[in-house]
Amino acid sequence: MKQFLIYTAKVLFITILIAIVLDGLYTYFFLQSKNRGKIEDVFNSKSRNYDVVILGSSRANNHFDAKMFEAKGLKTFNYGMSGGHLFEASLLLKLMIERKYTIKNVILEADLNLSNDHQSEGVSAKFLPYIHNSEIIKKHFESEKDFNELYYIPFYRYVKFDGKIGFRETYKIVKEETTNSLDNLGYYPLVKHKNGNMKNNIVNLNPLTHNKYYEEIKAICKTNNINFIAVMTPMCENVVGMNYFDKVKKAYPEIHNYENVVIENQYFSSCGHMTDAGAKIFTVKILKDFFHK
Repeated sequence: MKQFLIYTAKVLFITILIAIVLDGLYTYFFLQSKNRGKIEDVFNSKSRNYDVVILGSSRANNHFDAKMFEAKGLKTFNYGMSGGHLFEASLLLKLMIERKYTIKNVILEADLNLSNDHQSEGVSAKFLPYIHNSEIIKKHFESEKDFNELYYIPFYRYVKFDGKIGFRETYKIVKEETTNSLDNLGYYPLVKHKNGNMKNNIVNLNPLTHNKYYEEIKAICKTNNINFIAVMTPMCENVVGMNYFDKVKKAYPEIHNYENVVIENQYFSSCGHMTDAGAKIFTVKILKDFFHK
């Protein structure tokens, strides 16, 4: 029995030691990563100057053509993240401020994601390699139910989210493989697909009366003298339940409603995401309304 306990203790010790070593090794590689995605790009950056920073989900990523802002003399980057929620948008802005970014305007796509204040695990996982290197990231995750496991168990986060930050991603960082996330100043143009989902039902969707992370973004902008522009972006003409946007306007009167600026199906890749042609029409409208000279 004694030998068994000694053997078990040795196995446990070696397992923990390996986990600690692997945790440190993976984290080291992520701390060198700058060309894989938007989160790494911000975390591993230093002070930058922007006239316009765009935040939000794929409905920001696919709807604001950053090059059109640049053509107007506005230094811009689209930090919209496909699948992202306001949880991630708020944390990304906090990291920008920590890195002493100078930002004149923040455009936040705030519409469908106002209906929840949850993290998007697939996107938020990409912050986790840095959780021991950033007090801001640590505090942002502290209220999440799995925080203790993610923070205190070495290598656990890399195993749990292997598909996002595991061996394959680490290997690609080492090989210095790039992605298209940072192309086109962060804007991801879409094309029309014949099999695109052109139906959407948001009848049961309701905005929270107080979305924690929306309010955080708003407060960060106020504290740092950043002009805050929150907008609702277009959806196709087939959507059922478009009164959702009226509910948003009632709960958050400061949010500008642009859901009907582009509605024709021909300008949509799917019902919630415009094609490049639709995005350009929408971007022209935003530039005219907020950045005319």
